[in-house]
Amino acid sequence: MKGVAFSVSGDLSIFDITHEIPVYNIWEAAYRLNQAAPYWPKGTVFVSVVDPGVGSDRKSVVLKTQSGQYVVSPDNGTLTLIAESLGIEEVREIDETKSRLKNSEQSYTFHGRDVYAYTGARLAAGIIAFEDVGPRLTRDVVRIAYQKPVYENGEIRGNIPVLDVPYGNVWTNIDIKTFERLRIKNGDNVHIKIYQGNVLMYEGKVPFVKTFSGVQKGMELGYLNSLLNFSIGINTESFSDRYKIQSGADWSVVISNN
Repeated sequence: MKGVAFSVSGDLSIFDITHEIPVYNIWEAAYRLNQAAPYWPKGTVFVSVVDPGVGSDRKSVVLKTQSGQYVVSPDNGTLTLIAESLGIEEVREIDETKSRLKNSEQSYTFHGRDVYAYTGARLAAGIIAFEDVGPRLTRDVVRIAYQKPVYENGEIRGNIPVLDVPYGNVWTNIDIKTFERLRIKNGDNVHIKIYQGNVLMYEGKVPFVKTFSGVQKGMELGYLNSLLNFSIGINTESFSDRYKIQSGADWSVVISNN
C-alpha cells in the first residue's frame, strides 16, 4: 500500500496510526480512527482498511468530515464514530473505473492496495479533487449500533469501545461531562456492572482516583483516561484478564454511586 502511494507521488508524507487492530474487527477500526482523527489538521487523508467484506457489494467511499479531513474506507461501519464526532460534509463513492491501480482489474481481494491507497494518494497529492473521486452519495454511512453514554435515574450506561492493550484496562465511552453527573469525588466508590449483551460479566465497587498510585498494587480502580473518559483498571495487573472482559459494540457498562 505504501509502495502504491509513493508511486503516485514521492512527495507524500505517510504516517502509521496502527496495524494492531484485530482481524475483521470493524468496531475497533471505527474507534481508533475516531480516536486519532481530531488531532490531525484539515486536509489530512486517512486510509482505513478493515474489510472482511472485500469484493462484496459494500461500497468503497471517501468521507469528508465537517472539519475538513478525508477518510478513504469501505462503508462497512468503520465510519460510524467519526461521522458522529466530526460530522459528515459529504460522501462520495469511489469510481473504480477511474480510481484504481493500473492492471489491478482482476484483483478482487486487496482493495486496500488497489483502490484505497491509490485513491487516497491521488487525493492527498492533489492529482484529483474530492469531486473527482466519484458520484456523491447521501450524507450517511453504514453505522454499527452501540450503547451511547446516557444518564438516567442515577445511573450512567455506556459502551466499552476498546481495551487499553497491553495493560488490560477497560476504557468506556462515558465522557467526563456525563460522568460528573454522578457527583463522584476523588476517593469515592463507583458501583460498576459490565455486560456482554444481556449477560452480567462483572459487578463490583471500586474507588475513583486520579492515578493508579491512588490504590495499592493489585487493587481495582476507576479513573479518567487520556481521552477524559471513565475507565477501569487494576494497579499493575490486567482487569480484562482477571474478569474476562472484552470490547465491542455488544459490551456495555452501567455505573452509579450506590
